[in-house]
Amino acid sequence: MIGSTRALSVWACAVPADMRRSFDGLAAMATSALGREPLSGDMFLFVSRNRHQAKVLFWDGTGLCIFAKRLEKGRFGAPWLGKPDRSWKLTVSELQLFLEGSQLVGKAPLSPPEFSF
Repeated sequence: MIGSTRALSVWACAVPADMRRSFDGLAAMATSALGREPLSGDMFLFVSRNRHQAKVLFWDGTGLCIFAKRLEKGRFGAPWLGKPDRSWKLTVSELQLFLEGSQLVGKAPLSPPEFSF
């Protein structure tokens, strides 16, 4: 996973995404479904309806990047199923666990609370 030395927020979209979408389509979905600015530097996670594919959209400061993963076996977890919220906030560590197939993401605290001054 491409990492960063700064604290990033990861927003997971609870609405299934069409994996044919690319930069502009996913950026529009980040704005409409999540109510977030795609050029903010945050990461945005989108999962297909059958949960075999996922894409992460992020702005690296010079352009939009997409990280895509397709599972050959199993499905990505879906902690948002049955929940009315349209977005979930994750940490970068939780995103990495999610992309590795962890079913605990969203069900149990996996990261310490955010540090504030």
